[in-house]
Amino acid sequence: MNEIKNRVQLMGNLGGDPELKTFTSGKTKATFSMATNERYKNQDGDWITTTQWHTIIGWDNIAKRMEKILKKGSEVIIFGKLMYRQYEDTSGSKKTITEINADNFEIISKKQEA
Repeated sequence: MNEIKNRVQLMGNLGGDPELKTFTSGKTKATFSMATNERYKNQDGDWITTTQWHTIIGWDNIAKRMEKILKKGSEVIIFGKLMYRQYEDTSGSKKTITEINADNFEIISKKQEA
């Protein structure tokens, strides 16, 4: 049961093509943004849509698959875990980043070429 304590599943659309980076160690990382939308009725009965943006990362084989298959606008389901990391910006302020570390994905629909 321990393996499912930190499990995320998101369905949404890519905000941009995955960016692939290869490190000197040989590891490969893909990064992209993904939007998830929720709709609800407010107290006046109007439909409201809210959008949340998520940073998705994938490593090595999954990163290469993401870069090859996924395109801006594609609708996907991402499976992974929630990760937090901290860094210090150039002014010395500590910043925290939230990312989804993907270990798998499924394509719901591909972005149609114009």
